[in-house]
Amino acid sequence: MSDPTGRNDGRTALEVLDYLVTHLNGALRRTGMYGGETAIRLYLDAVAFADASEQAWQQELKDLQTRRGFFAAGVRGAFQDLWGDAHEGAVASVYAEIAYRQGWLQLDRALTSAEHHEIRRVSETWCHKDRFLSDVVTAFGPPSVLFGGNNPNYPKTLAYATGQRNDTLLCFHLWNSFAADSTSSSASVHAEPVLWAFRQGGTLFTDGFTFTPEGSASRLPGASRTEPEIRRGNSARSE
Repeated sequence: MSDPTGRNDGRTALEVLDYLVTHLNGALRRTGMYGGETAIRLYLDAVAFADASEQAWQQELKDLQTRRGFFAAGVRGAFQDLWGDAHEGAVASVYAEIAYRQGWLQLDRALTSAEHHEIRRVSETWCHKDRFLSDVVTAFGPPSVLFGGNNPNYPKTLAYATGQRNDTLLCFHLWNSFAADSTSSSASVHAEPVLWAFRQGGTLFTDGFTFTPEGSASRLPGASRTEPEIRRGNSARSE
């Protein structure tokens, strides 16, 4: 009910929390539209306050710093240090782990425990070959959360999770970009994003990564990420 001034005085604390959680999940999925990594942290600040969980959120951030997943430049700095690239979906997925543990992450699909276990079981050997976006979805189904949008020209991260927030958020980091091709303004390096790494927990941030051949090559000093001919030979689709 609104008073004569138009002010709504009937909102409950739960309604405010739900509103903030919805926008947090929007910022995680489409980070660029909401203002980047800083916006995610601001939404987490607000959600934690509305949920009376400020201490838990601050401890999560401290733990992330201890694990070297958060530098002076934030989570972005940790990814740049890892492979010289820090796309928004990868950055968002790290904050999504925190939201997941705190019960704030809204899943589009919850895995069964068996499905979750199977991804963890096969991930290391599965990443011995180069994989593409369609390979991940074919093997493991639609993600629980997609970070980075649907445009195949851009990198993205696919996350898989159960409804149990004590389980690990399993993330597939995929990369793509526009090629340095003067004949086309829309040509991308790959027809679809290529898998660089699978990530699951880890004592230190870097401990949780399993790299594909393409992902390992991307970590080499001076490796180009803009020219389509680089490493195209070893990026052919594997069955």
